[in-house]
Amino acid sequence: MCERAELLQVLNELLQPERFKDYAPNGLQVEGRAKVGKIVSGVTASRALIEAAINAQADAIFVHHGLFWRGQDSCVTGWMKQRLAPLLAHDVNLFAYHLPLDAHPTLGNNAQLGLQLGWLAQARFGEQDLGFLGQRADGSSYESAQDLAAHIQVALGRKVALVGDARKEIRKIAWCSGGAQSYFEAAIATGADAFVTGEISEPQAHYARECGVAYLACGHHASERYGAPAVAAHVAAQLGLAHEFIDIDNPA
Repeated sequence: MCERAELLQVLNELLQPERFKDYAPNGLQVEGRAKVGKIVSGVTASRALIEAAINAQADAIFVHHGLFWRGQDSCVTGWMKQRLAPLLAHDVNLFAYHLPLDAHPTLGNNAQLGLQLGWLAQARFGEQDLGFLGQRADGSSYESAQDLAAHIQVALGRKVALVGDARKEIRKIAWCSGGAQSYFEAAIATGADAFVTGEISEPQAHYARECGVAYLACGHHASERYGAPAVAAHVAAQLGLAHEFIDIDNPA
């Protein structure tokens, strides 16, 4: 067991939220019981995750996508009430870290996505240095963008949308998990052969075809499944807590 305040301090020291300009509050979003013995981690603070965490007897939930976002309706009605009510009724803490969790150099979403895919990060790029740039850990290239797409699909268990020259050899890879479509132009500027992220919007298809850089969208949720459990497991081990990752599937 540890104090809630100690858990918050350790998370803040690890993820350094003060370094980021974010559009969500990072840290303790919902206060629960003062003593924490078990953390459940997940991608999003959905009602399904909250209910599963309560059933798993969690004292705290650690997620990437929390409940509160800049510009949203601040009324506690509908889906917001349905998520908040069980947290408050069962006195469960909710911790959420958005961009700080993406960016952590070893435990974050991008670092862990690269680890999952067998890539070695060599540089950072894009706004707030969230994007990672590197290549396969063994130094080899993918014979084609289609081979890269097939590798990602097997590793993440999710169909990949590939736009661009499917036959192009891929050596230098840029990646940024989640909805990082806006990072594509910065990725092109790095000289990458391919850019991997979670989603694609209409303009990026044209950029990929016109600039010769393959664009691979592998799912927002699928690309962000790895940071939250990595951080929660690390912190749980440090503080002597139990940890369980609960993956609530999302086709997006």
